[in-house]
Amino acid sequence: MRSRIPLPEDRPWRVLGLMSGTSADGVDVVAVAVDPAAFPDGRPFRSLLGHHASPYPEALKAEVLAAASNHLDPAGLCILQRRLGDHHARAAADLCTALGLKPDLASLHGQTVQHHPAEGASLQLADPYVLAEALGCPVVWDLRRRDLALGGQGAPLVPLPERWLRGTEPWLALNLGGIANLAYWDGARLHAWDTGPGMSLLDLAARRWLGQAFDPGGAAASGGVHDGLLARWMRHPYFQQAPPKSTGREVFGGAWLEEEAAALEALPLPDRLATLAAFSAEAVAHEAARLAPLALGTRGLVSGGGALHGRLRSELASRLALPLADDTTFPSGAREAVSWALLGAASALGVAGNLPEVTGATRPVALGSWVWP
Repeated sequence: MRSRIPLPEDRPWRVLGLMSGTSADGVDVVAVAVDPAAFPDGRPFRSLLGHHASPYPEALKAEVLAAASNHLDPAGLCILQRRLGDHHARAAADLCTALGLKPDLASLHGQTVQHHPAEGASLQLADPYVLAEALGCPVVWDLRRRDLALGGQGAPLVPLPERWLRGTEPWLALNLGGIANLAYWDGARLHAWDTGPGMSLLDLAARRWLGQAFDPGGAAASGGVHDGLLARWMRHPYFQQAPPKSTGREVFGGAWLEEEAAALEALPLPDRLATLAAFSAEAVAHEAARLAPLALGTRGLVSGGGALHGRLRSELASRLALPLADDTTFPSGAREAVSWALLGAASALGVAGNLPEVTGATRPVALGSWVWP
């Protein structure tokens, strides 16, 4: 396939993928080799050349969380766009320097601070011009809004790259980021959507009651589950809505925890965290039940920060019939960045990066806007 922009035709492309997830803890940058001629066969990924995780400084993370909680004014959002661009650019340049690599293109997700699919709107911040100047290569960014313009959710977009990466046998992949999402390939069709909270509420609770950015390993979530609270939370309208659907911190984030704080603070601290872990797990199980029965031989895989939370994993194991194995194909945090690199390469070729049956868009389309160095 021929690229729509000037890119090498005699070798695999060196593509950077930059992903900042709903956990809002930093940016993961990967460099991958992509064979542009292999997109029609669905196996364009060739190799992972390198991975670098760059956590946000505490002040930057606080600004991101404030933006997601509607506590940042327009001036603050404007400045945050640049600060995130600077952070992403440094992270990408550090990886390229370490690898001695000159990328052919970069695919920038940016940091989601607002996501309102019912209004056809989503906002990911990180200045792409700063990144293009730092790398000296074309940058594709803002990949979600084309799907939204066509009536889609703008999410999830990683299921198609997951299909390119995982092969043809049936699989179910659960990603436990800030917001949890599942993707299921039944051997013929992809099904994917956000299940609800992953680590967003647990991490906010750790900040509020432990004075920590997160609860390492879920050690503090050692109490009992308050069934009454859990039942009430599961009556949230999101769980009554059929896919296609997606959600974010504006639904399951700081405002939600503030509303529930009094009820939670009536419980011992270990019970608060255990009940929040059970909420994330129950939401996954409730949404996964829409897929029953699963195809024979389906593999279950789990990734994301929540895969390291012992209590969340045990709550999932008690609710899901399908065992979930750790997804170790890529280093922790790298998988979604690899997917974003593939979506960027697809955009360069004019290959559609969305799946209408997943997002609800009226048609498949190439995604993103381009910035030139």
